[in-house]
Amino acid sequence: MESIKKIAVIYGGSSSEREISIQSGEGIHAALNELGYDSSLVDFRNLQNISSLCEYDFIFIALHGFEGEGGALQKNLDDLNIPYSGSAWKACSNTWSKKLTKEILNKNGINTPKSINLKKFSKEIAEGGLSNSFFDPLKPFDHLFLKPDADGSSVDIFKISNDENLKNAYKVCTNHNRNYIFEEYIGGRELTVTIINKECFPPIEIITKNEFYDYHAKYISDETLHIEANLSSSELIEIKKISAKAFDLLGCKAWARVDLLQDKDNNFYIIEINTVPGMTEHSCVPKSGGFLGISYNEIVKMIIDASI
Repeated sequence: MESIKKIAVIYGGSSSEREISIQSGEGIHAALNELGYDSSLVDFRNLQNISSLCEYDFIFIALHGFEGEGGALQKNLDDLNIPYSGSAWKACSNTWSKKLTKEILNKNGINTPKSINLKKFSKEIAEGGLSNSFFDPLKPFDHLFLKPDADGSSVDIFKISNDENLKNAYKVCTNHNRNYIFEEYIGGRELTVTIINKECFPPIEIITKNEFYDYHAKYISDETLHIEANLSSSELIEIKKISAKAFDLLGCKAWARVDLLQDKDNNFYIIEINTVPGMTEHSCVPKSGGFLGISYNEIVKMIIDASI
């Protein structure tokens, strides 16, 4: 689209992923300038009026958290007829909620870990213990995960193995008064698939020394590995097939990252779909592109082309 010359990169914001969003935004901004676009960085936290974005030809959304992935920003940009990167508001809304994502996947026969929903993480649930009938739909189990229904930063995610874990999670939880899910624990490999313009890039396996891929493993640890997944030809076909199907079912557009688990019997389970994945130099999207010889700048251009 030749009319795109002036691009605003929306980044920063006020979520727990602000620092990662800043790194993503700065990387995209530099790439756009190198690609010949007139690029400006706009911190969402400082944006006074969304209509001020009308001066730009295109908005590249590098904003993580609800502000960039919940759908409201996309809806406002649609109302102003401003083109932007990635999925429209409905797909963002669907994927931002783990509950909605699971409902859509389950309805269409795609594996996702079993779960039960929680309107808030109450003291009663914490002190009631795992023998509480509330947990019956997930029994028998050795472990569970407690996760916020809507958050992308791995904050307030806990592995629960006993009543003491449950009580401790309540003590250290940063926000009890939001929707949560208790999710079936599936031991196995953690994998992620980047999709750009309906093409599945080589899957990445995430290997961490932490108990699971928590905030520390994701953003702080230098020991977390992101390697090209060693999968058989049939496994590679299957993981790409279900990732692409989930991408379409959730209504995603242009690009996304699909996070999965593979159990000991080689079955794949989709955990979540990210409509605004990280774009730092160490993020999975540019790493996956690198396996195909695609540069960071080329990935940025591909995302723009797929979005318009």
